[in-house]
Amino acid sequence: MKRILVILMVFVTSVTAFSQILLQKPLSPRLTGYDINVTLVPETHIVSGTAKAFWVNPSSAPVSDAMLHMYLNAFSSNMTDFTANGNWSPKGNDGYGWVRITAITDGSGRDLVENMRYVQPDDTNSYDQTVLKIELPEPVMPGDTLWLNMSFESKMPSPIRRTGYEKDYYFVGQWFPKFGVYETAGMRQRLSDGWNCHQFHPNSEFYSNHSVYDVTVTMPQNYVAGSGGKQLSETNNGDGTKTIVWRAEDIVDFAWTAWPGYKVFTDKWRDVDITFLTSGERVGQVERQMQALKNALEYLDANVGPYPWPHVTFVDPPTFGSGAGGMEYTTLFTSASADMMPVEVRMPEMVTIHEFGHAYFMGILASNEFEEPWIDEGINSYMEQRIVDHYYGDGYGMISFPFLKATDRGLSRLQYITHQSRQAATNDLDSWSYPHGTYGVMSYMKTAAWMRTLQGIIGDKTMNEVMKEYYRRWGFRHPSGRDFIEVVNDVVKRDLGDKYGENMNWYFDQVLYGSGVCDYKILDISNRKTTGFKGAVHEGDSVRYEKPDRGNDTINTATVRLERIGEIKLPVELLVHFDNGDEVTEYWDGQARFK
Repeated sequence: MKRILVILMVFVTSVTAFSQILLQKPLSPRLTGYDINVTLVPETHIVSGTAKAFWVNPSSAPVSDAMLHMYLNAFSSNMTDFTANGNWSPKGNDGYGWVRITAITDGSGRDLVENMRYVQPDDTNSYDQTVLKIELPEPVMPGDTLWLNMSFESKMPSPIRRTGYEKDYYFVGQWFPKFGVYETAGMRQRLSDGWNCHQFHPNSEFYSNHSVYDVTVTMPQNYVAGSGGKQLSETNNGDGTKTIVWRAEDIVDFAWTAWPGYKVFTDKWRDVDITFLTSGERVGQVERQMQALKNALEYLDANVGPYPWPHVTFVDPPTFGSGAGGMEYTTLFTSASADMMPVEVRMPEMVTIHEFGHAYFMGILASNEFEEPWIDEGINSYMEQRIVDHYYGDGYGMISFPFLKATDRGLSRLQYITHQSRQAATNDLDSWSYPHGTYGVMSYMKTAAWMRTLQGIIGDKTMNEVMKEYYRRWGFRHPSGRDFIEVVNDVVKRDLGDKYGENMNWYFDQVLYGSGVCDYKILDISNRKTTGFKGAVHEGDSVRYEKPDRGNDTINTATVRLERIGEIKLPVELLVHFDNGDEVTEYWDGQARFK
């Protein structure tokens, strides 16, 4: 009880140290928070200023160091991300990106510059500077708070890859020194306490605590800006610049964007304020994009859980800034489109729905995308496909030309089953460990396929209960893949008893932790007529054949032969349709090689 009271007092102190409160009740423990004040200088493409950050020790033991992500250093030469990523190179020397701490002290004013060093927890690349370790002058005791007062500079990279600049367009993400997650024993099946703070890899995304953000940005007066926070004020400084103040609560990341060319549109869904930033060339798509977001809000609210924040901002970057498209930062996300996009192609809607969905699986649930990308990207892709095909047409949700129709689910599944390396790895690797270009197809497409298959096995109602229970049990708590499986087992047991065995581990052992494929086929269908007997009557070990009744001397026998040619074994339902309109459903456990 004493430790709980200490943490509560620290929490209250931390929150009141910042500005206006947005949520009546905190959604998370709020173990970290940031008060950032910076200036954007377009001439140098540098964002510089100060950050006051806090971290609360959630463990029962002292912690003697702090680990910080320095993501922008990935865009300097020789970094792990830079050397491993053949798809990005800087636009001249001015295209490199970096982040530097120029001064840092703790809450007592002690200088920590000499206590900093870069570490490489994931590989042996001693040049990588995307993780910073700070040895503390004294340990942070259980329930106590570490305060860091930092001055820093962030040089934005070009061309944009998730973050950066192009011409006068800025998308500022992964841009400030940020705490890793300190995990306690038992959390996500961890054996002992310690920091979880991975390097920046080409395919990896992010893992963070839910935090409180107060962000103040000064920029040129003519720039139009948006962020993951609620705008509290905008002040004209009288010198050609303006200062904007934003606040966000209980989100895992804070990003912002600025560009003179943005057109701003607003709307509302229930009590959620919606802001949409787009280019002048795409104002004709505003209604499409707004409706897609409302569809996602409605569907996820009904089938997963309520959206807990009072605001959301989304962005459709201009064509020349498209490298910022398709990314998520909880209450801010980016869509993707083109200046000329026919209504028969729902790519903008799909991306909007997908990236907003991350507010749930990356934001609310805040799983570890470094180590288990499937639990965010894959589950989110599965829900995205359900939403797109539900609202835009079952059978043509993604493409609806008269001569060409396709579902979102079908296109995703096609990418998986036609991938030449779909069996090269299991589905549970670290994001940077997937071989042969399989990160995307495994994390997104394969996961979505076996999630949909799971829905087919246990039924729509039970599957929706799985998603709702997952949200209720693990919202704002950082679940692991094993935690998701436990939810599935509990809900299936509750709703269906032992219909599929003691638990569903047999399923996940195959589709998640195995590399087999699911492939059943109908070998052939035969129909034959026989006369002169009515049928076989079994009597013990003998069989006798009865003669047919008078006037009914023809027996029609239909035979369907099935084979399992894949490694994955699933229950099979076969619908047999006869030419007279009759239908019969046959059941097979799918274990043998043939039936």
